[in-house]
Amino acid sequence: MLDYKQIIDKLDWEKNNGLIPVIVQGLDGDVLTLGYTDKEALSKTLQTGYVHYYSRSKERIRMKGETSGNYQKLKEAFVDCDNDTLLLKVDQTGPACHLGTKSCFRKIEQIDKLPESNIDYSLDFLNQLKEIIKERKKNPKEGSYTTYLFNEGKEKIYKKFGEEAVEVLVAPNRERTIYETADMIYHLLVLLTYEGIDIGEVVQELKKRHSPEGGKQS
Repeated sequence: MLDYKQIIDKLDWEKNNGLIPVIVQGLDGDVLTLGYTDKEALSKTLQTGYVHYYSRSKERIRMKGETSGNYQKLKEAFVDCDNDTLLLKVDQTGPACHLGTKSCFRKIEQIDKLPESNIDYSLDFLNQLKEIIKERKKNPKEGSYTTYLFNEGKEKIYKKFGEEAVEVLVAPNRERTIYETADMIYHLLVLLTYEGIDIGEVVQELKKRHSPEGGKQS
């Protein structure tokens, strides 16, 4: 069995402030994308077999396909001669690019011809909100409503979720339903975080129920 920690420790993390560029190649040889990884993201990639990146813009680790479903299943991993760049060969599900194309790369003369994205990334914000809530639980912040809820404990957290769920049921119109549903989802994420449950676990349960194996096809 490979010692992932020993492998990770041998890479040169200092050159790019703790990050290493990752070139991703499909099984047909096409270069799909370029991303960055840190030690934790690479550890998740090697242990789970699915590619994880460190997002420099969002400053968090994300699994490729976590919202789009376009996963990258790791087949082989290579390191360059300086131990500061990785090449990953993957079995790509769907398009690799966030714009819905097979690859993030196109001929340079097509630099002004970007396709419109056909992937719904609206769930990205839910992941960001989840991470903020987890951070407030771990590191309380003065004046934060989320911190207030965690300080109050289970009874308050469950009560607020129940209240918000009722508000959805009695909402008088479409706009109010959207508003109250947003409140309910936020309080649900707080409740799940309090109980140590990740929203991804709930999604996995839904997937099982609505798969042929689960017997509850949509």
